[in-house]
Formats: sequence, structure tokens, C-alpha cells
Amino acid sequence: MTRPRPESRLPGRPDERAASRRQPSSEPGGCADLLAGVLLVVAEAAAGALLALWLAVRSLTRPHEATGGKLSAPPPADPGAEWVPIAVLAALALLVACVAVGLLRSGWPWSGGMQVVVAVALGAAVLAFAVEGDAHHPPEPAPTWDSPPCRSGGDTSECARSGG
Repeated sequence: MTRPRPESRLPGRPDERAASRRQPSSEPGGCADLLAGVLLVVAEAAAGALLALWLAVRSLTRPHEATGGKLSAPPPADPGAEWVPIAVLAALALLVACVAVGLLRSGWPWSGGMQVVVAVALGAAVLAFAVEGDAHHPPEPAPTWDSPPCRSGGDTSECARSGG
């Protein structure tokens, strides 16, 4: 048997070049990535629940504030559209989207992917609430022409058929 010569083990060989290029990986393993994603989703659900509780308490106190603190005064007929919950939900969606971008750029694909899904769901909820908020205040109906009263004593459909 022959011993390998020292010059045959030059540092430029392909297997040694690949080994020298490999740095200690700062990317998480599969389990850490999934666990971090699940923990972030749970934390966001808890934050969303706290925000929903705050908004519910705020909406209960809003009619009382609108009357100036007087319990005997009736609430206003049209208090206006409530945009605070939509803005809070949009801010939460934007925060989650920024976290998702940061995680994806840092090499956490599962956590970042979970955050993308949560951000898309929150964005869809923002759009749904915004459309629903506009639906509560439909536009005024177009004015209709008031026909003169029917002289024959019949109903309006009879007058319409007879021409007057």
C-alpha cells in the first residue's frame, strides 16, 4: 500500500473547498422554525383577543359618551361609521406582514409562511369589515315622482292603467 503524498491533499480540491465554504448555519432547524411559527400565531391570537375585548368595551361606552353623559337623552340617530376597529385591525395586519417579511428574509420559511397566512387572513377581515361598515349606511334612495291622487276613487294601479 502506498501512502498518499502530502501534495495530493492540496486545499484547492473540490471536497475541501465545499467544506471550507460551509459556515456554521444560523438558520433554524425544521422543529425550531415550526415551533416559532406556532408560538407567533398563538401570541397574535392572544393580542387579537385583547384588541377585540378593548374594542367591545369601547363600543359599549360609545353611546353613553355621545349623549354627553346624560342617561335620559336619546342616542343620536346616526352616530356615523365606526372606523377605529378597522384601523386597529389594519395596523395588526400590517405588523404581522412586516414580521412575515423579516422572518422570510432571515431564512425562517415555515414561521414566515405562517405569518403570511395570518396577514392575508387579517387583510381579508379588514376588507370585509370595511365593506360591511359601508353597507350599514346605504345611500339615500333616488326621489320618486309623486303622481296626483286618483280621482275615480280607485287605487293607484287603476289610475295608472286608465291614464289619469
